[in-house]
Amino acid sequence: MSDEGVHEAYGKSEQQGGGHKPVRRLDARSLRGLAHPLRMSILEMLTLDGPATATGLSARLDESTGTVSWHLRHLAEHGFIEEERDRGTKRERWWRVVEDTKVMETAEFREDPDTRGALSVYLHELVQQYFSRVTRYLSESWDGDWQRAGTLADWRDLRLTPAQLAALNEELRAVVARHTPPADAEPMPGALPVIVQIQSFPRRERSEG
Repeated sequence: MSDEGVHEAYGKSEQQGGGHKPVRRLDARSLRGLAHPLRMSILEMLTLDGPATATGLSARLDESTGTVSWHLRHLAEHGFIEEERDRGTKRERWWRVVEDTKVMETAEFREDPDTRGALSVYLHELVQQYFSRVTRYLSESWDGDWQRAGTLADWRDLRLTPAQLAALNEELRAVVARHTPPADAEPMPGALPVIVQIQSFPRRERSEG
């Protein structure tokens, strides 16, 4: 999810089994429930790597199992994750991301003093996650085909109105959606998970002197 407008968050695909997942619009309570560095890290791991237990997550996060369990219950209370009841035991519970499409209009919370702090935490941690994914990719060794397929690029010669920028973002999301297979489709041979990060925002012009 990026900074302005309506955006998808923490869903693997809008398409699932040939249909569309339910859409949930995040409100101020949901934002406050999510806006915590550790909770956002937990949710990112469950989103990218699938279901996990508090024990497994605590080892990856270098946190105590009790602390991770508390944050997992908090995420579940706010509807971001749910327990896999047919998989866990009384001593070890498995958690997964709720498969809906979550959208948030961050502009709604900017002028609200009750949510401004939570929004700041959320956006800071979100940008840090984006940065960490890129630096992790750059630090890893990939064969030639994958190195040529990946890209880090930006374009700096656009001059757009707000409406034109919104239209550009909508077209980019549509392109990604066309390349996103249904959740029940079998992966093609040699396919790996791919992250697409799109960052588009206006830049204030600075006068000389």
